Amino acid sequence: MLHSHTEIINKINHFSVRNEAFFFIIDFSGENGFVITQDEADNIGILHNFYGGENHVNNLIKSSLKFDFIPVDILTYKNAFEKVAYHLQRGDTYLLNLTFPTPLQTNLSLSEIYHLSNAPFKLLVPGHFVVFSPEVFITVRDSMIFSHPMKGTIDGTIPGAEQKLLADEKELFEHNTIVDLIRNDLSMVSTNVKVSRFRYIDRIHTNRGDLLQASSEITGELPDGYQSRLGNILYTLLPAGSVTGAPKEKTVEIIREAETYDRGFYTGIFGFYDGKSLSSAVSIRFIEQTNDGLVFKSGGGITALSDMESEYLEMLKKIYVPVI
Repeated sequence: MLHSHTEIINKINHFSVRNEAFFFIIDFSGENGFVITQDEADNIGILHNFYGGENHVNNLIKSSLKFDFIPVDILTYKNAFEKVAYHLQRGDTYLLNLTFPTPLQTNLSLSEIYHLSNAPFKLLVPGHFVVFSPEVFITVRDSMIFSHPMKGTIDGTIPGAEQKLLADEKELFEHNTIVDLIRNDLSMVSTNVKVSRFRYIDRIHTNRGDLLQASSEITGELPDGYQSRLGNILYTLLPAGSVTGAPKEKTVEIIREAETYDRGFYTGIFGFYDGKSLSSAVSIRFIEQTNDGLVFKSGGGITALSDMESEYLEMLKKIYVPVI
C-alpha cells in the first residue's frame, strides 16, 4: 500500500484540484506513505479524528489504564546527547530534536489506547501504530495557510508552571528558533507571512498528570490555483521543523548520526482534505507495535543551553496517554 514520495505528491495534487476528499500519511523521511480515499481508509480500518471530526463511532473503554515503561539507559541517552552537543558547539545546528524509543508495559491494545485518548488529532493504523498528537502541521483554509509549531514543555503541577515556562531562557530560545524556521518555510509557499499569535499555552491532561506546552500561530496567503500544487507545497515544508531543528537539512543529518533507531512514521505527518480545507498534524505522541511489543517514541529539543539530565527527564515526561 505504500507510495513513493512522487506518487504521494501526484495523488494529493490529483485529489485536491478536483476537490475530492482524501486521507494521507507521510513518514519522517518523506520517502514513504500513502494517499487514499476515505472509503479506502474505512475498508482497512484506519481511524482518525481531526478536531472532533471523526470517521468512526467512539468506543468507550471501561478497563482502567495500566501504563508503565522501561526508559532508555541514561548513559545511552548521554552518548547521543554528547554527539548533538558537539555539533552545537561547532555551529552545525542551533536546535535539534533528539528522540528515543521506549518499550511499554500496558494492558491495552493500540485500538483501546486510541479510544481512551483525547487529543486534537488522533490516528490509528491497525496493527502498526496509534498517534494522539497535540500539534498542527499545517491547516489550509480559504487560500490561507496556518502553522502552529509547539516548543516548550513543563510539568503542569509545578507551582507557577506557566510563568516558569515563559521565563525559561532555554525554552524561549528554542521556541524563537522554531518560529523563525517555520516562518521561513511558509515564505517559500505563501506571501504576507506573519506570526499572528506568539507563545500561547495549552494544558494537556494525561494519565501521568498535566503538562503545559507553548505554541505559536504563523499564517500566510497561498497563490491562486494552489490546489493543483498542494502535494508540492506539503513536501516543500517537510520534514516538520518542530521535530527536526535548525538549520533543517544539516540538523536532519545529525539526527541520523545521533539517534539509535529509524523514526519511521514517528515525527512524520498525517492529514485529511475534505474537498475544501486541509487539516494535518505532526505525528508525535506515538505508540508503535513491534515484534517485541509496544514502543513509545518521544524526545525534545536540544540547544547549547540544554542540561543533559533535564532533557532526559523531559523526554520521559512526554511518555503518556492524554486520557478522556
